[in-house]
Amino acid sequence: MDITILLVDDEAVDLAWLRVRVEGSGHDSLKIAGTAKSGFAALKLMEQERIDIILSDIRMPIMTGTEFARKAKEINPAVHIVFISGHEDFGYAKEAIQLNAAGYLLKPVADNELNEMIANLCMKVEAEREVNSSVTEAVSLVQREVLLRWFRNPLPEHAEERVQRFLDPLLREGAAVALIEVDDLEYNTKSISIEERRKLLLDVEQFIQEFVHNNRLGVVMTGFDNRYLLLITIEEQICRPVLEKMVGTFGRVFPFTITIGLGRFALVSEGLHDSYGQAESALNTKWILGKNKIIIQDKLAPPTPLLASGLPAEVDLIVDEMLPAMLEYDLVKIDDSLMRLFQQDKDAQPLPKSASYDLIFRMTSKLHADLKHRNENLYELLDWESHMPLVLFEFETIHDLISWLRRRFFEVSEMLFLKQRRQERKLIGDITRYVEERLEFKVTLREVAAHFEFTPNYLGQLFRAETGVAFSDFLNDMRMKRACALLDDPRMKVYEIADRIGYKNIIYFNRQFKQVTGMTPGEYRKKNKI
Repeated sequence: MDITILLVDDEAVDLAWLRVRVEGSGHDSLKIAGTAKSGFAALKLMEQERIDIILSDIRMPIMTGTEFARKAKEINPAVHIVFISGHEDFGYAKEAIQLNAAGYLLKPVADNELNEMIANLCMKVEAEREVNSSVTEAVSLVQREVLLRWFRNPLPEHAEERVQRFLDPLLREGAAVALIEVDDLEYNTKSISIEERRKLLLDVEQFIQEFVHNNRLGVVMTGFDNRYLLLITIEEQICRPVLEKMVGTFGRVFPFTITIGLGRFALVSEGLHDSYGQAESALNTKWILGKNKIIIQDKLAPPTPLLASGLPAEVDLIVDEMLPAMLEYDLVKIDDSLMRLFQQDKDAQPLPKSASYDLIFRMTSKLHADLKHRNENLYELLDWESHMPLVLFEFETIHDLISWLRRRFFEVSEMLFLKQRRQERKLIGDITRYVEERLEFKVTLREVAAHFEFTPNYLGQLFRAETGVAFSDFLNDMRMKRACALLDDPRMKVYEIADRIGYKNIIYFNRQFKQVTGMTPGEYRKKNKI
């Protein structure tokens, strides 16, 4: 298989001369994939063909050689880049070192220097391919189950001979274990047919296999339901960028994401076994740290107790605060309560999965019991067939679980609030009709509250909140409207009208009528020619 090389220089003469010298270097396996006069043109060539080696001028207009190198590494992190430039470009040389360049040649480049650099790089590419090839061949010789069983055994003995033969080529330059998990696979495939799911899984496996092969990551093995074991053999310093590229590319290709747990690099089989355990531990923290990312063992926080002392009492206290917030449609308070319950404050350690489910059961049970006193059934409002519906166990991160609970509690809060508003509006209508029917009596707030089984204080506040006026003003307004209607009948005396609407004192009635209408009852009749 040819080793491909790309030549980049903005000077046409230098580029042509470089091509002649590379072609005459005497490496039969070396193939010039193309030449480019700018970094932009070179990047386009890299998108069309895999490049193993790049010889590039470091000082070019618009996009410098170092800027081009950064973008080239994004396309192919394993590519070997050699910069060629003049003595006065030492500042660029320092930057090239930071970019982990494979080499740096100063102009004018002697033939022996160029040939030696190309020879060394070709040997390195061939060695990398040999490792990948031997690993791939070994996979077919070593039973996958044997290797996976060795990895999964928490206290393994020394690796047996056939396992060791498989691992030796990987461990020469160092290797690490990564576990790749497809996020929310069950949740995203439960509505499709078995055949569609099978095809989707094959597409996922093909994507991962091709990505690993194209980027020379190492070897990938299946054997899990929605996980893939990756034995990484590329250099440690470029491992993280390549895996980040895999995560990003996967998310653009598929309607879901992947999360990768990464262990440390090792040089011996015992260290590689530890790397597997580290990758598994890292991936298991996806519940807390989130998905669609790389989780590294070194970044994990120390474990904390499942529940701090005194938390059960705090749970009840927070749920007690949540219920009135749900009744009042206070979404901010509901969200704050959920975040406190699940310890999502920035200084708190989030709850593990088992503790989270225990909390949900306790929280919903208490809310249900409290709502029963209001003739409401929380489980019916949530449309849950059981106290812990199966959908709760499909979430793989605490963030997803809280987001789902938040949405459902917001919906319940809205239903309760609207139902309460409808009840309050009906109550106001009933109160209005009751007062209208009893205007001839001395109607009071206390009497109305007793009739509707409320305290006077609560009913007065509810009435003002719903109508915007005090009950006394409403009652007085109702009486004056009835008085005007009765005054329109010329057969009725004013004192009779006052008595009819509950006023026993004619002077007080006249004063109240004038305060509301701006005229006395007599003036009202005179104005309306009654």
